[in-house]
Amino acid sequence: MKGRCYCGALHYEVTAVPVWKLQCHCRECQYISGGGPNFAMAVPLEGFAFTKGTPAEFIRDDLEGARTRQFCGTCGTHILTRIPGRDYLVLKAGTLDNPAADFGDAEFAIFMKDAQPFHVVAEGKLCFDDLPPR
Repeated sequence: MKGRCYCGALHYEVTAVPVWKLQCHCRECQYISGGGPNFAMAVPLEGFAFTKGTPAEFIRDDLEGARTRQFCGTCGTHILTRIPGRDYLVLKAGTLDNPAADFGDAEFAIFMKDAQPFHVVAEGKLCFDDLPPR
């Protein structure tokens, strides 16, 4: 799978099978997406590489265990999130060159407790108020 930012300054390649695909309705994802849920997939760290450009990063310094957000420093497209201690990263589905084929559909929806009235979840989709049980 391949993908990029809006302006094309950043390109990446995924060579691993995604661990899971989801839509996240947490408040943080709403900020990053501009209001909607985040459609994303977990990709093993060793199966992801930037192939063009170097991403800009943002890490909140006021939170313990803050995530690293990587995005294009030119156009601002958010590409992925790195979570401390996890062996995967969270890749935004909308940045894939072929999201319909490579992402397809979310397997489940999380943080429904934060969902807005205008967020849509497909009928029959497995939903969790918080994170799913491990």
